[in-house]
Amino acid sequence: MKKGKVLLKIPYFSIFFLLFVTIFIYFGGYFYNASAYLIDKHSILLSPSFSHPFGTDRLGRDLLARVIEGGKISLGIGVGSSLITSFIGLIVGISAGFFQKTADKVIVIIIDLFLTFPTFFLLLALVSYINASVWVLIFVISVTGWMGMARMIRSESFEIASKPYIKILKLANVSNMKIIFKYFTPLLAPIFFISFTFGVGGAILAESGLSFLGIGITPPQMSWGTILNEGKAVIDIAWWVSFFPGLFIFLVIFSLVNISDFLQHKTNKKDNVIS
Repeated sequence: MKKGKVLLKIPYFSIFFLLFVTIFIYFGGYFYNASAYLIDKHSILLSPSFSHPFGTDRLGRDLLARVIEGGKISLGIGVGSSLITSFIGLIVGISAGFFQKTADKVIVIIIDLFLTFPTFFLLLALVSYINASVWVLIFVISVTGWMGMARMIRSESFEIASKPYIKILKLANVSNMKIIFKYFTPLLAPIFFISFTFGVGGAILAESGLSFLGIGITPPQMSWGTILNEGKAVIDIAWWVSFFPGLFIFLVIFSLVNISDFLQHKTNKKDNVIS
């Protein structure tokens, strides 16, 4: 009975949906041959149909093809930003917790300095002065999003560093890198994966917000956020232009948060059992 309850808590929908979206985005173009860039003056703002499953936009471009193409950039920015953010947070957090003293004080000051500025407004300020592109957005989102991960890793690193066997290893002059990679990293891996999963959703939302405001990805490139931005001008007569990219953004972020919450619950439960 207990096993059944645990299985019910596993976010199967979220896992299968993310797998479906990944396959749909990166392989859908091989099965759906419509162009995401072709302008057709005879197909302007057509509602969803068999010939255009997601309808068309105000330039007659096929929305399903554009959602597929835009998803590559949105997911790419989400995964790329979250990977960099998580690694920065991991390195900074371990450095603070392992070396402590002066290193910890300096790192805490840097984290607090970054946290002084609201993240999204900091993103707006940086992107306003830099021509946005995929790599620029990955860099900017990464630079402004690593602090939460660093604080969590720092807290856990202090707890790991206080364990007797870690103190014995330090007294035995075992190299710092060996201690970090062999003992710290495996214990911090669950937090890393939780932060990474949650960070992908946050990065997609940040990119979508910037693109929706018109300062993110610029044409001819497209993301789900840029398609949303194009649809706001015709939302009253063509709901489908904004609906489908918005639906994908919502479901992807919901699925990522759901998986992240599940991983966090399992990690906390495991820690309680160990303690």
